[in-house]
Order: sequence, then C-alpha cells, then structure tokens
Amino acid sequence: MLSRLAFFVVLSIGVFAGPVFAQVVSAESDERGIPTIAPLIDAVDDAVVNIAVVSDRPAQITPLFRDPFFQPFLSPLEQPPPQRQMSAGSGVIIDSDDGYILTNNHVIENGDEIRVTLRDNRTFEAELIGRDPATDIAVLRIDADGLAEVPLGNSEDLLVGDFVVAIGNPFGLGQTVTSGIVSALGRSGINPEGYEDFIQTDASINPGNSGGALITLDGNLVGINTAIIAPNGGGSVGIGFAVPINMALAVMDQLVEFGEVQRGRLGVMIQDLTPDLADALGVEAQTGAIVSSVESGTPADDAGISAGDVIVAVNGEAVEGSADLRQMIGLHRPGDDVEITYVRIGRRHVAEVVLADAGGQRVTARDRGGPDALAGVRLSTLVRSHPAWGEVEGVVVSEITPDSRAARAGLQADDVITAVNRQSVETIRDIDRALEDAPGAVALQIWRDGRTMLIVLRS
Repeated sequence: MLSRLAFFVVLSIGVFAGPVFAQVVSAESDERGIPTIAPLIDAVDDAVVNIAVVSDRPAQITPLFRDPFFQPFLSPLEQPPPQRQMSAGSGVIIDSDDGYILTNNHVIENGDEIRVTLRDNRTFEAELIGRDPATDIAVLRIDADGLAEVPLGNSEDLLVGDFVVAIGNPFGLGQTVTSGIVSALGRSGINPEGYEDFIQTDASINPGNSGGALITLDGNLVGINTAIIAPNGGGSVGIGFAVPINMALAVMDQLVEFGEVQRGRLGVMIQDLTPDLADALGVEAQTGAIVSSVESGTPADDAGISAGDVIVAVNGEAVEGSADLRQMIGLHRPGDDVEITYVRIGRRHVAEVVLADAGGQRVTARDRGGPDALAGVRLSTLVRSHPAWGEVEGVVVSEITPDSRAARAGLQADDVITAVNRQSVETIRDIDRALEDAPGAVALQIWRDGRTMLIVLRS
C-alpha cells in the first residue's frame, strides 16, 4: 500500500533512475509516414536552457576533531576552505528581447555563480533578478542576441487527460523530451508553507528537469516543472508536478518590477470545510474555507468577517478549501481590492476588502549580508499601513542590524529611502541599480516622521 512506502519529493539533485512510463500521443504523420511530434519539439526546444550553478559549501570535518576527549592529542584545527559544488537544472526563456528566463528557486538558491547554456552551446553568466521560495519560482536574465522564446499558454484552460510534453536537462544529460498527460490539477501539500496549485503529470520528470518546460501539443507553455514523488529518493515513477504558468507569470511580474513578491493579507485563520462541519454550521456549500479566528485590526476584521463564517469565493471564483483561499489571497498584492463571498448562518454575504501587507521574510535580488553599502539592512515595499503612504515614493527599511555600517550612519527601521545619490527610487530593484553605479560614498535621501534628511554611508 502507498502509505507503507517511503516517498520523497525530489527536487534538483538525485542519483537513482526509476522506471520510465512511455506514453502514446496522437500526432500527425510526416513525409516518412511516421506519427511524430518532432515539429512541435523543433519549434520550442531552442527556448529551453540548461542551468549550471556553482556554490561554496563548508568543508566536512570528522566529529573526532571536535570531541573534547581527543583535543589534548590533536594539534589546533584550522577550518579548511569551503568546497566548490556544482548542480544542474533547467530554465525556459519567456522574453527573448530582454533575456528573461523562468526557473525554480531551488535550482539557483545559494548559488555563487549561475551559468546558462543554450541549445546552440552558447554559455552566458546569468543575473538573478529575484526569487520566491514560496512558489519555488526564480527569474534570471542573460544578455544575448538571437534568443528563442516559448509561446505562453493558459494553465486555467487545462483539463485532466490533456497531452503534455516535458523538456529539460535530467541528471545533467542534456536536453531531453518526455511525454504524458495531465494526471490531476490543483495539487497541494508538497510544501505546506508554500503557495501551491500544481499540475500533476505522468510525463517523466527526473532530477535536473526542475525549471524546465511543460508544453501542450499546440506548442504552448503551461507549466514550469518543479518536483517529483519517488520511492527512496529515486527517479520518476510517473508522478511529477509543475507550477502553472499563470502563477509563475504573476510571480515573475513582481520579481521583475520589485525584485520581490508582495503578498496580500486578509487576516484570518482558516481550515477546510468538511461535510460534518457544514452540517453543524448549517451551510449548504460543499466547498470553502471556515474562518476559525480573525486578527484584530486586519482587513477581514474591518470588513466584518468573523469566526464561523465560511468563505466560498474570492472575486467570484469558487474557493475549494483553505489551501485554495491562501493561494488566491497570497497572489494578490497589498492594497488590492478583493471581493470576499462568505456564508453566515445560511445567508450569503459579500464584503469588499483592501488587502494588507503579508509581511514576513522577503528574498530580493541582492544578498544584503554582503559587502554593499546596505549590508545588514532588510528592505520592503512601502504599503498603505506605513505613515509615509501617499506622502512619498520609496522603499522601507524593515529591519537593520545594530552594528551595521548603515545603522552607525544613522539609518533606522521604518525609514523610507526615497533616493540614492539623487536617483529617485521606488522599488528594491531601483536601489540595486543605484548602488551598482555608486562611488565610494552613498548618499541616501530619507523620509522619517514627516521630515526629509540625508544620510551618507562612506566606504
């Protein structure tokens, strides 16, 4: 039985190859009289790239050197230099003009160097535009001419049983094509902390396929291959997952514009609606999310939503359960107006809600623990709840390390950076660009408590 087997979600690295399930797809015969999807592959495979990531990992030291019993007999131990490690994945060119590439966050996270190899064997160093661990999506950019791009499909139009093709770089072998069908839609539970709405497919997806393309037989991109379920950490057994392209593009838009993903927040604790709960609450709805509690002062509280209400739709789209609601809200931005339909004591109500900022950790294009002028500073987007909203445009200092250079110069949490060396900034990406062009000294224009001031950071 499935419950008695040890199953793992395999992402970018693996060493075992599992059984391959061949699929028969309908295709037109070519001049040879052979049914084939070769023209489809030929039209899109130049836009699927191989990604090589180099990272430094701490060298492993035998525990004996750390055992106090052996310390008197051993010479002082010096930390060996870090070990270079390479991993491989895949990516899909979405915008050939600007060189934007979609891939998985887990493919490139912790990478010190990211290199992209095209099908014509040209290799480029990639710029990390931004990454979002919650959806496992990352955006890279390369500066290259003559790029191809994959036509975009609509993942909302997919049906279980649609034929699909997966293209990627499994086990570092090079570009590989497998075929199958859409096995299920709306899968979740792979990463409970993430935002999930996976396409499940039996097209063989193996380690290294991560970040590759899932394409329908009309040649349109409908998903970014992400993970597989495999026994004992092995290869494909016909259960693979892809991030729907509609979700990936929504994340990409924010990463390109802001260098991060801004998520809306409703302010409720929720759980799935079950038949027993529906009966107990007198709710006729068969699907939805029950509000178990409402945080004071949040948009849900302001809209009059209370514990025991069953949220059944967002902007007219039915809510299947708690994971569905979390995803719907999380893919909206702070400040978005959202229509929430909920049921209370058998009556349906509609509330107009303005979403707040979800807060939490943000991962931006630059590692602010590094040597740049804002090392030790965490930045976030200016939202409605901040006193500067409507007064200025800029980026908020959400956290700052007390002994950082910026803190010593006078920068404080909740300051709003409005300009860097006289360049106006509205997003974290704007700050990154300004710092790249900055000389030794960096002048920050700051809004604080209704006043404007300058803070100078010297190298």
